[in-house]
Amino acid sequence: MSSIVEVRVAVPEDAQAIAEILRMAFGEFESDYTPEAFAVVTPTAEQISGRFVEGPQWVAENDGDIVGTVSLITFPEGLYVRSVAVRPDKQGMGLGHKLMHAVNDYADASEHQRIFLHTTYFVLGAKAFYESHGYKWVRDTAAEEWFGTPGLEMDRAIVKKKQNAIGS
Repeated sequence: MSSIVEVRVAVPEDAQAIAEILRMAFGEFESDYTPEAFAVVTPTAEQISGRFVEGPQWVAENDGDIVGTVSLITFPEGLYVRSVAVRPDKQGMGLGHKLMHAVNDYADASEHQRIFLHTTYFVLGAKAFYESHGYKWVRDTAAEEWFGTPGLEMDRAIVKKKQNAIGS
């Protein structure tokens, strides 16, 4: 029996499931974050609900269960990827890649020139994962920049889709 995986735009009714996934996915790293930084990466369902006005969110569903999430917010310097997470028992199935494809497709259709994110070195494999989606290391970030937790910034130039010329 095969598993059906779908990535779709999240709706407000998904907020509780999104909050639970973030808590599960980042829970093993709680001691590596400051309490303030951990609160940011594991927002409550109420906080997730408030994000719907800030930018799009997506969820990955596996056989109808929400098992992954990613969201975007717009900053003056470009689109910012936040809250990329897959439920630990569903990691390794390619769900994170599907979520990143959704984010990159959205970015490529936008008017923005850059999409960026922050991650940490203690989430092993995160840097390589983002590199596999075209993101490049920009700089290391000091602890003072992000609630006492050092990390790194990565970005990707947005690839504009070429329009076919009339008659071609």
